[in-house]
Amino acid sequence: MKYEWQQLNIPELNEGMGSKAEIYADSLTKPVGSLGRLEALAIELARMTGELFPDITPPGVIVFAADHGIASEGISAYPQEVTSQMVRNFLNGGAAINVFSKSIKAVLRIVDIGVAADLEEEEGLVKKKIRYGTANFYHQDAMSREEVLQAIDTGFVEAKELIHKGVNCLILGEMGIGNTTASSAIIAAVTGQSLTELVGTGTGINNEKVQYKQELIKKSIEKRMPKTEDPIDVLMKLGGLEIAGMAGAMLAAAAHRIPILVDGFISTTAALIATMINSRASDYMIMAHRSAELGHQTLLKLLDKEPLLDLGMRLGEGSGAAVAFPILQSAVLMLKNMATFETAQITKRMKEE
Repeated sequence: MKYEWQQLNIPELNEGMGSKAEIYADSLTKPVGSLGRLEALAIELARMTGELFPDITPPGVIVFAADHGIASEGISAYPQEVTSQMVRNFLNGGAAINVFSKSIKAVLRIVDIGVAADLEEEEGLVKKKIRYGTANFYHQDAMSREEVLQAIDTGFVEAKELIHKGVNCLILGEMGIGNTTASSAIIAAVTGQSLTELVGTGTGINNEKVQYKQELIKKSIEKRMPKTEDPIDVLMKLGGLEIAGMAGAMLAAAAHRIPILVDGFISTTAALIATMINSRASDYMIMAHRSAELGHQTLLKLLDKEPLLDLGMRLGEGSGAAVAFPILQSAVLMLKNMATFETAQITKRMKEE
């Protein structure tokens, strides 16, 4: 079976519109470049959307929830049942992403793509379970190739639906005990980088458990032998259902010229997978913040991206991206609402002889 995202045509950035936005930004009532990175962001958003005055509201937030079989190896400070408990917390409005989504007037969607428990029907829950969590990749492949393809497609379809409902910026979040281990394994497999540079404390484990986690990932990669150039094979051997779902959602956003505000470590791992599937996907990504997770620095270098914020955050859920969204709003409002020197009848800086 062929999925739409496998034959995707992601458009090139609109460089002409970016140039127009740059010229217009230089005509605003301020010294050229004095608003720093806000100006660069406005130009970047014009390139992405193809609009001189980009509209990024309302934002949409999709949180994908799934469990990881590797959690049974004791690599997390929290037991696996916390995944389903946190999904209920999302649905009850009590999590950080609920608070931050509400503050930016975002459309929030919670998707069960692979929680290892049956969740009751509740308003706001989208049930798209592929399987009850991944298998323990220390002992066997995390999932089948077809399950990976289905998970990517699930994310793609969910994002498309939100976009068709009018969402103009996409934030992806996740919940899944064990997902920092899966993400670290994916990055180690793709880059070959030392696990001491990739594996951090995750949910708050001690140094002894960090070393155990590093050794577990190392042995798992040796056992699974993923094809490092094939993102589907990497996900199949080591990945998470929510990581695959986020990657699919990012592909859908890029195909529709919708800016993607990428959250932290797990979301950026999904961004790497999406970029491996289609290199143009990266053109539509803006990194929201620098995660306190060790491996995030490697991902940022690999994707050649500079984050907007550095607040020491490592929660996930899309929380850092939701906090960063008002910066994007400021960039587009600057272009749309500031006066030009001409309209304000202010004398421009004299040209140097």
